[in-house]
Amino acid sequence: MPAWLSIFFEILKFTIPALIMFWAVQNLFGQFLDGQNKMKMLELQGKQQDTTLPLRLQAYERLSLFCERISIPNLMLRLHTEDMQASALRYAMLMAIQQEYEHNVTQQVYVSEQLWQIINLAKEDTMNMVSAIAETVEPKTNAKELSNALINAMNERAEYPISTALTAIKKEASVLFG
Repeated sequence: MPAWLSIFFEILKFTIPALIMFWAVQNLFGQFLDGQNKMKMLELQGKQQDTTLPLRLQAYERLSLFCERISIPNLMLRLHTEDMQASALRYAMLMAIQQEYEHNVTQQVYVSEQLWQIINLAKEDTMNMVSAIAETVEPKTNAKELSNALINAMNERAEYPISTALTAIKKEASVLFG
C-alpha cells in the first residue's frame, strides 16, 4: 500500500471520530441552549403574569362597577330629583353614561376584544333605550314620568344587555382562576 494511502487512513481514523464528537457536542449544546431559552421565557411569563393579573382583575372590577353605575335603575336613583323635568333627567342620564364610559375606557387594554364589544353594546343599548323612551315622554313633564316609562320598558324586555355584560365579565374573570 502506498504511503499516501496509509497517511490518508491515519487522518481518517482521527478525523471521523472528531467530526462525530463535534456533531454530538454541537447537538447537545443546542438542546441545552434551547432549554435555557425556554426556562427564561417561562420565568419571564411568570413575572409578567404576576404583574398583569392584578391589573386584569382590577379591570374586571371596574367594568363590573361601570355596568352597575350605568344601569337605568341606578342612574335614576343617583340623578333623579323631585323638581326635575324629563328632559333634564334624560340629559343627566346620557351624560352620566358617557362620563362613566370615558372614565373606564382604558380598561379595554386588559380584557378580551369580545368582552369589550359586549360592554360597548350594553352602553349603547342603555343610551338608546333612555333616548327612545324619553322621546315618548313630554320633555317639560316631571322626570318621574320618564322614570316610570323606563322601568316599564325594562320590565317588558326579556334580556337586559347590562346583565349580559356582567355575566360575560364574570365568565372571563373566572378563566383566570380555572
